[in-house]
Amino acid sequence: MKIMATLAQLISMPSGMELVVILVIALLIFGKRLPDVARSMGKAIVEFKKGIRDVNTDIDEQTRLDSTSTKRIEPRTTETTVAQSRSALTEKSTTDA
Repeated sequence: MKIMATLAQLISMPSGMELVVILVIALLIFGKRLPDVARSMGKAIVEFKKGIRDVNTDIDEQTRLDSTSTKRIEPRTTETTVAQSRSALTEKSTTDA
């Protein structure tokens, strides 16, 4: 059990000074490219949001068009269904004879 607790402490999220060390290493590795990478990520996020907004607009427009052009289908009542079934059976029996 003690091994699991130690393993969990080693794998836990970095905090405090560990984050500072990671950021310094990232600055040393990426250097001048870091602003370009951040700019590219910002543009990608803006394009993604624009795409999501376009999809939502298309969906809203399509549902608006469908709701205005589609006729509402009323449910059948039980009496109508029974009468139609009886007439269909009567027609079938007369055509078979």
